[in-house]
Amino acid sequence: MASDRIFGLVALFVALAYIASATQVQTSFLSDPVGPKAFPMLIGAVAALSALVMVVRPDPNPNWPVGKTWISLGVAVVVLVVYAYALKPMGFVVPTAIAAAILSYQISPNARNAALAGAGLSVGLFIVFKYALGLGLVAFPKGLI
Repeated sequence: MASDRIFGLVALFVALAYIASATQVQTSFLSDPVGPKAFPMLIGAVAALSALVMVVRPDPNPNWPVGKTWISLGVAVVVLVVYAYALKPMGFVVPTAIAAAILSYQISPNARNAALAGAGLSVGLFIVFKYALGLGLVAFPKGLI
């Protein structure tokens, strides 16, 4: 029970910091009536409410993951951090394919299916983000094209 309360307090402080940083978002003169601050503040409020529930009503018998799960979580965090740093120099398609394949392999350890999932997600997400949503993504490194 103490671990849930400690995590709830940490999550509450993070949520409050997130809300405080959302108040610093600059608004332009052509913004909608709600403004760009509303959505981040709503996310922060939901996170703070969830954290308060964890503090007030902790799980009486929490089950902590076993060692292998911690390793999988660590690998996932490292993959996502490396992915974030690799996007700008390597473009979108290659880092997304590699990261999605590694994470897919962790879910279901089949190399062929993980590679296909990574490639499919990479190309599919690029098409959606670039053409449907109009984001300015670069597919491959600039020197390659």
